[in-house]
Amino acid sequence: MRLLLLLPFIGLLWVPFYNKELPALWGFPFFYWYQFAWVPLTSLLIWLVFRDGLKKGEE
Repeated sequence: MRLLLLLPFIGLLWVPFYNKELPALWGFPFFYWYQFAWVPLTSLLIWLVFRDGLKKGEE
């Protein structure tokens, strides 16, 4: 489960993947909305790993 926490690092540190303008979303280039999409996604991943740790009795 803790490996899920590596996804934001991989997704955001691999700049050539999202260094482009298209596809645009509501007028925002892909470069910007891709980074902003990771904010709630990262929060969700952290919450999932935290909940899994609580079920296993870890703190």
